[in-house]
Amino acid sequence: MAATGPGVPPRGIIRQGTPSKIVAVGLNYRSHARELGMAVPREPILFLKPPSAVIGNGDAIELPAGVGRVDYEAELAVVIGKTARGVTVDEAHEYILGYICANDVTARDLQEEDGQWTRAKSFDTFCPLGPEPESAAPESDALVELVLNGEVRQSAPVSDMIFSPTELVAFISSVMTLERGDVIITGTPPGVGLLTAGDRVTVRIGGVGELSNFVSAAH
Repeated sequence: MAATGPGVPPRGIIRQGTPSKIVAVGLNYRSHARELGMAVPREPILFLKPPSAVIGNGDAIELPAGVGRVDYEAELAVVIGKTARGVTVDEAHEYILGYICANDVTARDLQEEDGQWTRAKSFDTFCPLGPEPESAAPESDALVELVLNGEVRQSAPVSDMIFSPTELVAFISSVMTLERGDVIITGTPPGVGLLTAGDRVTVRIGGVGELSNFVSAAH
């Protein structure tokens, strides 16, 4: 997904306002559950991010005025290629257009204050996605990583996921219809941390690509 300049939606199937929904998955890495001292969930934990949060590669993550801690969360994202409703795990790969990088940016203080995730996850610019979808699924040993100002802060293999991408497509499609262009972000590895104005943050995933954004204070 090539950047088209600040405030201009990126090109391609994933652009601001295009997915009908972004379905996010919480606590989907075993190592992240251990880090938090939490039990491995029996079913995927789902929440939604709005299409208005989407930005592309090279665009700015804006820190909202008056908001405290804002964190990065590197994630593998699945792009849906055709309408999926009630598909099985074995069928799920037929409904996946491709895989991209995502950053589930989160206002952590608001998440704790609200006791749920909607406001904390939904600010404009809080869902960087890119580059263009890669059709092949990443290998099980592919690393999902977050690099902050040149330093690796998150790193875990895809095999550490509790629920695989195809399992997630099947589970989510049993709850809601997934449309072409919808995005599933599949959870984050351990090492979530703080973003500050002036940072450059990169999500990189083996076989998928790199998504880089800079961080700016609210205008």
